[in-house]
Amino acid sequence: MGDGIDDIDWAELEHAYGQADDVPDLLRAAGSADAGTREEASQELFSSLCHQGSVYSATAAAVPFLARLVTDGPGHRLPLLWLLHAAADGAGREHRRVRRAVATALPPLLGLTADEDPEVRRAMVWIVAACEEASLPLLPLLRARMEEERDAGVRADLVTALGLLDVSPAAAAARNRALLSAPEPAVRRAAVTDLLRTAPLPLPTDLVESAIDAHGAAPVEEYGHPWPDAHRPLVDRLLDDPDAALRAVERGLPLAAALTEQWRDRERDVLPWLAATAKDAEDLRRVARVAAALDGGGPAPWLDPHLRSEDPAVRVAATHAAVRLRVPGAVALVLRLMDELPREAAELPLTPLGAPGTIVSVVVDVFGPDAEPVARRVADRPRAEWVDALRGFPALAAGRVDELVRLLPASAGVLGALGAAGGPASARALRARAETGDLDAATALVRVTGEAGPAVDAVRGLPDAVARRRAAVRVAGEIGPAAKALLPLVEERLGAPEREGRADAAAAVWRVTGRRHDTAPVIARQLVRRGALHAPSPEALRALTEMRMLPAEARSAVEHIATSPRRVHRALLCDGTPHPDLEVRALARVLLALTGRRA
Repeated sequence: MGDGIDDIDWAELEHAYGQADDVPDLLRAAGSADAGTREEASQELFSSLCHQGSVYSATAAAVPFLARLVTDGPGHRLPLLWLLHAAADGAGREHRRVRRAVATALPPLLGLTADEDPEVRRAMVWIVAACEEASLPLLPLLRARMEEERDAGVRADLVTALGLLDVSPAAAAARNRALLSAPEPAVRRAAVTDLLRTAPLPLPTDLVESAIDAHGAAPVEEYGHPWPDAHRPLVDRLLDDPDAALRAVERGLPLAAALTEQWRDRERDVLPWLAATAKDAEDLRRVARVAAALDGGGPAPWLDPHLRSEDPAVRVAATHAAVRLRVPGAVALVLRLMDELPREAAELPLTPLGAPGTIVSVVVDVFGPDAEPVARRVADRPRAEWVDALRGFPALAAGRVDELVRLLPASAGVLGALGAAGGPASARALRARAETGDLDAATALVRVTGEAGPAVDAVRGLPDAVARRRAAVRVAGEIGPAAKALLPLVEERLGAPEREGRADAAAAVWRVTGRRHDTAPVIARQLVRRGALHAPSPEALRALTEMRMLPAEARSAVEHIATSPRRVHRALLCDGTPHPDLEVRALARVLLALTGRRA
């Protein structure tokens, strides 16, 4: 089994951790008579050769030896087959060479497609499918195995592999149509999944109904599936068609949250389903997010059990949902929460990574002046977590300056919003904190007294150059021309490696100088970029809107943001706040209207 290992210059090859000179010993250990040694070696080989989906030059070189270990080794066939599958399915600059190596190593392994262990048979099907076009000559073998196979899981995988590899779409479709009446739920699911994959949008109604039936009979989790990129999991494919996904929701599939996360203007459709299935705080946060896009205003009696829950997190989330839904008496519900659970209402964040006490600010954001009873309660019982609710009620805030000073730094924004009305006590307190390097207090001081010196000094006093540049952009963006002394630092930030950083810097330069000719194009480029990990910046749209300028290169991107039926901005966490896509669409529409086109 070890013949030829030493003929390879492994030190010239690489794996996930650098030089691959340890691979020969690992391969030999994987062929050890000791099961524990084999297990440890197999794990280390997987981690080195197929690390988190990436493959390397050493992976291709190791494949023939791994295949030989499967056929001639003393054990651990299944982990080795999984490793070969991961190699064939891997990513990285070496992925084509690695896949060719696996395809070349396949012939001696093909007898395992009839192995007595169904898990071994499944792994072989995965490997064949992962080799894609190199496996086309094996289609007759897969068809023959489909005729002979009796294990439902293996049969389902054969259906998927045949669908992905078959060069005759008509034959694949006919085969899969016939399998829609197969006795095994997993086979029916695999067949309809492949039919959906190749069906045009909007998805045919009969296939949608068959898919929903199949999912109900075999509700498997498909994330982390073993198939090549051409495969489309059943639920994901249903979500490609919003009407199909809504039909699935109506028939009981839990897709309501995913539907409104991917598609715009579906909130009204999914709200009843989210409400009917809400069981915990997380579910109630989803209700709140969806409700934020609607007018609301009606009763929501289904919330009552949650509002009486013994779990404080559920009560806070239910109250938040009531506010977003604008149910009658929502302001009173917040007051009740502040009275009955003052600590929880102040300290419980809506999500593990969220800020605490936001329910009080939310009711002010949603109800505006009608939330004055809540603002009065905050003024009477000020807490750091609630104090931002006073920003919209300057008369109440002005009467509590001494308390607001005591609550610094949390109250810096409220004192800044008060401006000169905060009086000398506010100015003194903000100046004292600004001189310690508190940027929030320093920018608030500019609004109170016009003094920019402490803000400039606070930025320049930061020990790290990158932190200084980022802080300069932030402060300049907030105080505008008063930050002129920070302009050199801001312009350095224009060379940031990420477009978002450059766009923020360009917007700050404009706010300080009024220059548009060299800043608007930089901001526009942030909007032009697209990708799975990129989202259009609300700040970039806001800056161009304030400029009343839309560079030609960004117009089509802004039109897409304004009119796309799909979300263009995704939310990583659901904390009950409005979906960020709502803001970017609204800003894009305003920008288009200001620059000569309505969306």
